[in-house]
Amino acid sequence: MKKLLPVLAIALTIVASICARPSRAQLIPSAKKASHVQITEGPALESAQETWAIITWTSNNPGGSDEHFGVVHYGTDSKDLSQTAKSHIRLNQQHSYTVFRVRVMNLQPHTTYYYTVDSMNPDGTSDGVKSPVKQFATR
Repeated sequence: MKKLLPVLAIALTIVASICARPSRAQLIPSAKKASHVQITEGPALESAQETWAIITWTSNNPGGSDEHFGVVHYGTDSKDLSQTAKSHIRLNQQHSYTVFRVRVMNLQPHTTYYYTVDSMNPDGTSDGVKSPVKQFATR
């Protein structure tokens, strides 16, 4: 009997850990979608090298899905921003703002690029915020 009790305790512990479910308190529903998303800071060039650059900006929290993307539309002609770079971000529903940071890759050295930024849901729906066209130059 003394040997059976520890075996039963171990078996119950294993079964409890396998059958455990996350509590409802751990599952946070998507935040309410913001009625108007607005860029509050930037966009700005954080860094630029010969073949890549990092663009950052801050907006009020767009809400909706926790999964989001920061998007940079860019090109060497200010009227043709047909190239796109995007970066995954997870929204923090407890914050009133979101900082986006996107790395733009495969750029040409010593070249001026024009860009605008946006953010979107995982399904590709824009948050409806778009910056004015800005520019940067690679090294």
